[in-house]
Amino acid sequence: MSPTEVELSKSSVNCMPRGLPAIWLQNPYSTYIVHNKDVMAQLYEVLNNWRLIHLDGRPVPKDPEPWFHGNSATHWDGDTLVVESTGFRGEDIWLDRKGSPLTDAATIIERIRRVNFGRLETQLTINDAKAYTRPFTVTLNEYLEPSAELMDFVCVENDASGPQFLGK
Repeated sequence: MSPTEVELSKSSVNCMPRGLPAIWLQNPYSTYIVHNKDVMAQLYEVLNNWRLIHLDGRPVPKDPEPWFHGNSATHWDGDTLVVESTGFRGEDIWLDRKGSPLTDAATIIERIRRVNFGRLETQLTINDAKAYTRPFTVTLNEYLEPSAELMDFVCVENDASGPQFLGK
């Protein structure tokens, strides 16, 4: 694909969720995380997107419905939440903002740990034999701003520079 084709095919151009793990890479947009003993909700400012991660020990479905963020199973490893996700849509999501592919064969393991009051570390291991020759791991360091609030993010699919806003 040409760089232009990659940009035009990205979910954000079409007002679609970005999927996992690209959703972690939304700077400057905020992510709001809320949890209790059974579920963690990640609310993303960009595209008014959200993700639920069940913390109740349920396994990943054997034949999961494909989702942008996959289907997840979790467990705790000390102070680290380990999230294993499979069942991605594959045909319309990207691994990152550069257009690196993520297919329906992918498994992503997230190791999420609060390093201190102001920092969250997420280690992502991507295993996708359809797109990559071997699994690889990246570590993301996010700054936590407990007082930050999510802003409205309005996306209008295929809006050609907003003629309604230009008085046309």
